[in-house]
Amino acid sequence: MEELNKNIKINEADPIHAHTKASEVYVEAEFDYPEEKWDGWLPIEYRRTGVSIDYKDKPALFSYMNKVYDLMNPNHLEKWNKDQDDFWSGKNAQVTQDIFDSLRDGEWKCVNCELPSNPNFARRIQDLKEFGYTISTNTKMYCPNCGKNTTHLMLLHIPRVELAGNGYETWSPALRKRIIRVLGGIDVYENVQSRNVLPDHKFSEIRWDDDTKSENPDEMSDEEIRSKFQLLTNQRNQQKREVCRTCFQTGKRGTIFGIDYFYKGGPDWDESIPKKGKDAEKGCEGCPWYDIQEWRNRLNAKTENDE
Repeated sequence: MEELNKNIKINEADPIHAHTKASEVYVEAEFDYPEEKWDGWLPIEYRRTGVSIDYKDKPALFSYMNKVYDLMNPNHLEKWNKDQDDFWSGKNAQVTQDIFDSLRDGEWKCVNCELPSNPNFARRIQDLKEFGYTISTNTKMYCPNCGKNTTHLMLLHIPRVELAGNGYETWSPALRKRIIRVLGGIDVYENVQSRNVLPDHKFSEIRWDDDTKSENPDEMSDEEIRSKFQLLTNQRNQQKREVCRTCFQTGKRGTIFGIDYFYKGGPDWDESIPKKGKDAEKGCEGCPWYDIQEWRNRLNAKTENDE
């Protein structure tokens, strides 16, 4: 088993911290370098960059922490800064860049008093994560300036993970329009046509791993579209994300309108099914949020049969 670098110390008293809303988990650690120390939270569950490590799996944990220790060596900081300058020079995203610049030194920053004010701050942080940056979040850190516990963010000096490798799927504007057309523009939650619908992956991204992501070519068949996507408004899409996040964290499957009906399985996640990866999709089947139209059809059929 690979040994943990002797210059890395894990806070054994309280090592694990979670940002439940983002389904992120961190290990609190200290990196001791010859001329300085880094003390912060290192993500071990961070789906945007494909990190998913069980704290109990010491070989995987130590290997990962040793790698990050090397990546964050202050000797690499000059190159890291140059890479970021090159990256942002080609971006037309000044508002997001201003937030990045405030986080750039790698220190904990209070979102209330140390970062630029923005009416859609959460979206800007999400943009940074989608650009491939690793950002740790402490939702209850004392801020002496605010005089209370506030959310603090820390940007880690780790090379960005390119979008193509972060586990998310993308589609062209042409395919987006086609998905909406093939699915009839039907808001599957309300079961009515709507101009405000967006394609939604039936299989929640929170359960994806590196092997789950697939291509979405413009020429994908109508059958593939119907199998993979449904249409929801942005509001319902966000609601579904919260339901899937809760299921992932607690094993409690979601409901719609409080109707306790699942056409496959029951209210609890089947523990015999993996939590992540392609096989995890089997555990989603039967949940009303996974395929709302199929759930509606099955419930209507059950009601008719019971009558």
